[in-house]
Amino acid sequence: MIRENITTLCYLERGDSYLMLHRVKKEKDINKDKWIGVGGHLENDESPEECIQREIREETGYDIPLTELKYRAVVTFVTENGDYELMNLFTAKAPGHEPIDCDEGELVWVKKSEIYSLNLWEGDRIFLKKLDECKDFFSLKLSYDVKGDLVEAVLNGSRISKDT
Repeated sequence: MIRENITTLCYLERGDSYLMLHRVKKEKDINKDKWIGVGGHLENDESPEECIQREIREETGYDIPLTELKYRAVVTFVTENGDYELMNLFTAKAPGHEPIDCDEGELVWVKKSEIYSLNLWEGDRIFLKKLDECKDFFSLKLSYDVKGDLVEAVLNGSRISKDT
C-alpha cells in the first residue's frame, strides 16, 4: 500500500555537488520539468529511512546503508486546494560510480553553487539553502496557492520571508 501523503526526498552529495533529478519523463507529474532530489512515497510498513533507501536504489542504483542516511528535516506542504504532504528530507554521500538511468527523469551532478539557477520549486530553494547553512534538524511548512506559487514559509514554528 502506498501512502500518498507521506514522502521522502534525498540529496545525494559528491564533493561540492548534488545529484539532481530533472523530471522530464512522465507527462502527468506534479514535478514535470522541475529539478529535485531522489525519493518517493512510503510503501507498506516502511520507515522514512527504509523508504528513501529503497527509492535511492530504484532511481540511482546506489545501495546506501541506513546508517549513512542523514535525516535532516520534515517538510510539510499544503495548498489552497486542500492538498497535503509530509516529506522526510535526507542527505547522504554518494558512492564513486555513476548512477543508473532513471525512468523518472535525467540524473545530473550539479554544483551546489549552481543549483539555484535551475527550475526549482520556490520552497525547495528555502530548504536547500537551510541544508547548506546548518546541520541542525529543522521543520519547514510550505504553503502554496492553486497556481503553485509559494504564499507562506514557516521554519521551526516562525514565519520567514520566502527569500530567506
